[in-house]
Amino acid sequence: MKNEFKKGFYFKTYEAPFQSPFDKLFTIFKELITHTSGDFDEAISWLRELDIEYKLTDENYTIDDFIEDLKKKGYIKDEVKEDGSSGLGITAKTERAIRQQALDQIFGNLKRSGNGNHKTKYAGNGDEHTGEFREFNFGDSLERISLTESLRNAQVNNGVENFMLTENDLVVEDAQYKAQMSTVLMIDISHSMILYGEDRITPAKKVAMALAELITTRYPKDTLDILVFGNDAWTIPIKDLPYLQVGPYHTNTVAGLQLAMDILRRKRNTNKQIFMITDGKPSCVRERDGSYYMNSNGLDEYIVDKCYTQAQQARKLHIPITTFMIARDPYLQRFVNQFTEANQGKAFYTGLKGLGEMIFEDYETNRKKRIK
Repeated sequence: MKNEFKKGFYFKTYEAPFQSPFDKLFTIFKELITHTSGDFDEAISWLRELDIEYKLTDENYTIDDFIEDLKKKGYIKDEVKEDGSSGLGITAKTERAIRQQALDQIFGNLKRSGNGNHKTKYAGNGDEHTGEFREFNFGDSLERISLTESLRNAQVNNGVENFMLTENDLVVEDAQYKAQMSTVLMIDISHSMILYGEDRITPAKKVAMALAELITTRYPKDTLDILVFGNDAWTIPIKDLPYLQVGPYHTNTVAGLQLAMDILRRKRNTNKQIFMITDGKPSCVRERDGSYYMNSNGLDEYIVDKCYTQAQQARKLHIPITTFMIARDPYLQRFVNQFTEANQGKAFYTGLKGLGEMIFEDYETNRKKRIK
């Protein structure tokens, strides 16, 4: 009797992939260090509590062993704290590991490509070959000349016996321009980002770290600047993202937009955009004399009008603004709608879940078109 092979599915009990005791704890540690804004002592304290509750370690590998391994592997170092006492702090190696974990969590389905650049449909002096040829023109780089095609033309035009290569025989291979993208990510750090028992700043940080890691690894010719805004606005280096904290601030959206546009004016890239993550209404502006005008009660017409003016100014500079609003209050949605209309940008009304995927999708959409 003939053996018959049938196709189908075979189900078995799930077996988790093997993780060493260090790797298992390190995954949790990176998450905790993000939530504690880089406070090593607090993160370890939380880890010890989790160990007691969930039995993460045993007598063969303890939390103290884990700390020793962190030192040996270069993830933590001895440092002097602000109060003069000695302690331990995370290193740049840990900061990179945190950004990579954020990228894996949010954009885990992505595959890292080679040279990261934004292609456009325009042919020219780019560095990616299109496979098509054209006549040599004065000013074309000699490296672009296709030797094989040019020799073939010389044989066809002049014959084999009287072979000669002239300028008219030369052809070059076309290449594509690669449009680069300059992005400014604005993060609201006003006090409302931790009000009502909801931690909104940690997801915003993780999105920023993931976006930073995505751009630096997949699109290295793009630029990303991070700025935070409360009563004022200022830039922060990507390496400081794990330490970002909310302050006792109002929301000076105008200052953030002004700084973002100042940054983008200095960029030579033609494609520019602003992403703004916020959960509250604009409630503060800085006057010309240096004083602050603040009003947290409802939408202040004076402050809101200044926001609309900035949105219109960005539109004149061909800088679209995409707003990710972590709030669903109808009156705030009306403000964002009018703000978006003034800029001709986009707005997403979202909770914390799925925020990273939304920002990635919008980034990918924008990089596929030339922003005019």
